[in-house]
Amino acid sequence: MDYHVSDLAFVSEGRKKIEWVQREMPVVSGIAAGWKNTKPLQGVRIAACLHVTSETAVLMTALKEGGAEVRLCASNPLSTQDEIASSLVQDFGISVFAVRGEDRETYYQHIESVLSFQPQVTMDDGADLVSTLHQKGGNLLAGVMGGTEETTTGVTRLRSMAYHAKLRYPVIAVNDADTKHLFDNRYGTGQSTLEGILRVTHILLSGRRCVVVGYGWCGRGIALRARGMGARVAVVEVDPVKALEALMDGNEVLSMTQAAAWGDLFITVTGDISVIRKEHFFLMNDGAILSNSGHFNVEIDIEDLEKVSVNKRSVRSMVDEYTLANGKRIYLLGEGRLVNLTCAEGHPPMVMDMSFANQALSVQYIKEHVSDLRPEVYTVPQEIDQEVARLKLSSLSVEIEKLTEKQIQYLSSWEMGT
Repeated sequence: MDYHVSDLAFVSEGRKKIEWVQREMPVVSGIAAGWKNTKPLQGVRIAACLHVTSETAVLMTALKEGGAEVRLCASNPLSTQDEIASSLVQDFGISVFAVRGEDRETYYQHIESVLSFQPQVTMDDGADLVSTLHQKGGNLLAGVMGGTEETTTGVTRLRSMAYHAKLRYPVIAVNDADTKHLFDNRYGTGQSTLEGILRVTHILLSGRRCVVVGYGWCGRGIALRARGMGARVAVVEVDPVKALEALMDGNEVLSMTQAAAWGDLFITVTGDISVIRKEHFFLMNDGAILSNSGHFNVEIDIEDLEKVSVNKRSVRSMVDEYTLANGKRIYLLGEGRLVNLTCAEGHPPMVMDMSFANQALSVQYIKEHVSDLRPEVYTVPQEIDQEVARLKLSSLSVEIEKLTEKQIQYLSSWEMGT
């Protein structure tokens, strides 16, 4: 079996972690159990570029249980949990190409290793896999029937490809499922981002001025959790509707220039480039902490920060201190990469259970409907979204109401008034 991981000596630790999170992922586990005999993905070759975590391991084993052949690489150089990669190789016979801290060259070599077995389905988180595959083209691209995309950044890139007629096969935007963005993005990112920050800084959040840059579902979740822990929260936005929502949710709303001079802790979550840059660094208070929870390490302009600094040193694990020419010190967490995965373990498995259930069922949908799909970005079919929610509620022993025949008739009619 072809693979590249850090050290197979970590296998035992990885296996225990996978067993632990399986208890919190009953939906994916239930799908895997149902697939054990039916094998709906029999012989389908899946190339996956995801964060190599224990939750991802549960998804990979479910896909294999469904009959798929799976190869996995990391969607971020610092998000890999080496012990999980080792266990997937040794315990489950899944080819993994991921080493925590891998350089850019190795990162793309791993993507190419995953693509080398001519996948029929891609499973991406950030669209680096899809982008690389389209650049390679040829027969490798022609053999792909469809793909899935996990995150907002990736969906944005794919929609750009589709708009410019560059996308060559259908992709389902798992990120846009209600059972993904309403829970994973909001509650998962909200909790795991603050967990990552607190793990590596050991700061008290209560009373601290926290700036959340971006108020999509991830930003909403981060602001909600920060306020809940006693932080004073300000939001920076470019969208007037989202800015208004942030204000009415109880946050301050500031421009980036205003926020730079006000904040103590900065969290970027926009999916865009250089939202905190040179002119903002000089306005910041001494001791300001910068972190990013967007997919790529481009939101904080690290190149600008390097240029305006006279000294840089590591002061704690995953904490770099930059001293500016004016003497102020700024602290960057996790090299500007996803702070919830570089400095913690990512989202709790309970929310990833729904996200990865959408992934698994979307792959099955692609296989069964490939002849009906065009090279576009599709939303997760509503029946899958609803089924994932139903399964999650059932796993939590929650019963919901059902419409009566009279109510169904009323909602489908127009004659009945007051």
